[in-house]
Amino acid sequence: MVSASQSRRLASLAFLLVAALLGLGYRLVDLQVLRHDELSAKARHNTERVYTLEPRRGDIRDVKGNLFAASRPVKTVCANPEFIGERHAEVARALAPILQLNETELHRRIVPQVHLNTNGIIVTNRFVVLKKRVSLETWQQVTNVMAGLSFGIDEKQLPKAERPFYRNLRHKAIFAPQPDDQERTYPAGALASHVIGYTGAWEHDVDGRHVVETAGMDGIERMFNAKLTGMRGWRQTETDRKSRELVPLRLQDIEARDGLNVVLTIDAGLQNIVEAELAAAVQKHTPISATVIMVRPRTGEILAMATLPNYNPNDLGSVTPDARRNRAIADIAEPGSTFKIVVVSAALNEGIITLNDTIDCEHGKFFYAGKWLKEHESHGYGVISVENIIAKSSNIGSAKIGIKLGDLGLHTYIRNFGFGERTGIQLPGEVSGIVHSLKSWYPISISRIPMGHEVAVTPLQMVMAMSAIANGGRLMRPSIVDHLEDEEGHVVARYQPQLARTVVSPVTARQMVEALKGVVSTNGTAVKARLPYYTVAGKTGTAQKAINGAYVPGKYFTSFIGFFPADNPELCISVVMDEPKNGYYGGIVAAPCFKNIAERAANYLNIRPDSTPPGALAATAPVVPPVLQN
Repeated sequence: MVSASQSRRLASLAFLLVAALLGLGYRLVDLQVLRHDELSAKARHNTERVYTLEPRRGDIRDVKGNLFAASRPVKTVCANPEFIGERHAEVARALAPILQLNETELHRRIVPQVHLNTNGIIVTNRFVVLKKRVSLETWQQVTNVMAGLSFGIDEKQLPKAERPFYRNLRHKAIFAPQPDDQERTYPAGALASHVIGYTGAWEHDVDGRHVVETAGMDGIERMFNAKLTGMRGWRQTETDRKSRELVPLRLQDIEARDGLNVVLTIDAGLQNIVEAELAAAVQKHTPISATVIMVRPRTGEILAMATLPNYNPNDLGSVTPDARRNRAIADIAEPGSTFKIVVVSAALNEGIITLNDTIDCEHGKFFYAGKWLKEHESHGYGVISVENIIAKSSNIGSAKIGIKLGDLGLHTYIRNFGFGERTGIQLPGEVSGIVHSLKSWYPISISRIPMGHEVAVTPLQMVMAMSAIANGGRLMRPSIVDHLEDEEGHVVARYQPQLARTVVSPVTARQMVEALKGVVSTNGTAVKARLPYYTVAGKTGTAQKAINGAYVPGKYFTSFIGFFPADNPELCISVVMDEPKNGYYGGIVAAPCFKNIAERAANYLNIRPDSTPPGALAATAPVVPPVLQN
């Protein structure tokens, strides 16, 4: 029989048991129902990880596949001084030569920094960045050296408790976080640097990890940044207590899509020829700057584009903004006499003149609209043909042709030839130049614009206008990108030649070609541009520089633009120099540079000759000039 006291104790125990069960039940309801979402989120935060997968930036290549720009994986080498302990001197001595760091500074950085708190002594500098952008080859040297460190002891003789320290020192003290960063490199150095451009990088954290972002800052790198960059991927997965991935629990794995490769119309071989000959001309004439553009007239493809001074995108530290500017598309100047092709071809196209018509060039002095106009030659010319006006580059003859054509006619053809608007080339920084509206013309303008005054053009605009003459009157849009391809080399987009407009008829273009041939004859201004095995057509330009609205004596923009073989042109080449010394006429300064480039380019491309040098013996078999022999 249960006593009263026992009954009370049993009742108390039953009450406590019921209370405990009720409390446990409430706790289970709280955890499983009321706080389910909150606790699930915490659990996922502790074990679930989302990693961003960076794509590889695409290459930039020339038309033959030669590399101009590429990305390679690099490491960020880090240290955990906690694992280095008292061995910091030996580690610094071993790594300094490989990482090309100062040994004393490296030593200082990897010494453990200790702090005493209630939990004892702790190391506060467990993550020290030693060097960024380390190549995989250098990283392999680092890991090999660390694995081989002996410290002058026999670890097998050490107590078991001490051995893990040396194991951690070799394999964990120096590490490189995953995934790798990318480094943009330019294997061709300064070659075509104004076309290729360069990238900039900034660092930040994504999903708790260090990331280096890269973006194009100029040139093709900037213009095609979105295509080159690619698309990020991601991986959603779960990890254990030691942050190791549990692969079977991986939820999503979306691979990064690498950037596309940009394949240019530029030919590295031709670019090298252009830059070498331009450098020789600059050394001789020491201009402020010099630019050469090589175009395939029938397609508008840019085969070479060079400006000096240039820069090496691998070493931007000492580069000035002036050196980075692509003057071929960003600088404007009065073109001078090369612009005479516009007024003469326009008048021919309108039937106002013929090449055989004669014009009185006033023996060098022409009074019009209250101003005197003089020839560049002191003696001037009398009555000469239109063809000779081009060959001898007569200012007065061109002015009189412009007057015959009229303001509206001249302005219309100037615009049709592409002046006063961007060409649309696939490069950033292009300017439109200056072509004043008709209402802004002065009474004297019609006599000055035909000789390249009162307008400002880029070298690219001028060479494309000449290419239109070479191309039967068809003005092409310049192209510098041939196609885009994926990482496997499959073409995903191709850029076809684009006709901007027809500016003159094929008949007019042929007449202009005949006139431009005379420029490089013994009767013309550019005999130094003649080629022994090819017929050349072209035009010289010598424009006095205008600074603050006034022409400055002794300062000139000098140019020559020519194409060959004249009747079936393969190449059109423009040479422009700003303030050359040791001569300033286009036929003296720019024409020889054109000749040197053209000869080497013809050899490189194996262009079929179309003429025989004077004095050469006729032969029934084709004559192979020495410049074309292998």
